[in-house]
Amino acid sequence: MELALQTMSGAAAGTLELADKAFASAYNETLVHQAVTAYMAGGRAGTKAQKTRGEVRGGGAKPWRQKGTGRARVGSSRNPIWRGGGVTFAAKPRNFEQKLNKKMYRAALRSIMSELVRQERLVAMDAFEVATHKTRDLARQLNDMGMTDILIIDTELDEKLLLAARNLGYVGVLEVSQINPVSLIAYDKVVMTSAALKVIEERLA
Repeated sequence: MELALQTMSGAAAGTLELADKAFASAYNETLVHQAVTAYMAGGRAGTKAQKTRGEVRGGGAKPWRQKGTGRARVGSSRNPIWRGGGVTFAAKPRNFEQKLNKKMYRAALRSIMSELVRQERLVAMDAFEVATHKTRDLARQLNDMGMTDILIIDTELDEKLLLAARNLGYVGVLEVSQINPVSLIAYDKVVMTSAALKVIEERLA
């Protein structure tokens, strides 16, 4: 398939030949959902922890004798119904990671990239360069290009671009090695350089 290239000014810069397998695949909604869910689950810390009655300090002695006091029988001052006691079903550190093999992950990325092309949300550029590290300059430049809510992907990140974009909530910047299902579908437009597209083609084709 051929993808139209454009410059920063919006002028046409020829076309880029890309493999149909990577950028013209059928959309598999179930697989994409599975990949997104697995990626988001892998980002969860899972470090929540509480103490059971056996882990709370103290409570070794029986508070009062079993019979004759007129009060309810109790064996420990650290049982869950007492203040300062343990938690009945205490949360423990856990791993939320979901298994998704590489073949399925690549297929999900193919579906996403192909759908971006079909929806005309993928913008191919020969290069994405900024003159300064000023946020207002990048915002003005994107406004002139008619772009808001965009993800910029390149093979190597320009420090000036990173500095200019970090204070814009509607602009994301990633290296091609950092692409993931969540970022690709989170933005309205995905701007990729021709070099980045070729790298993705090699990985997905």
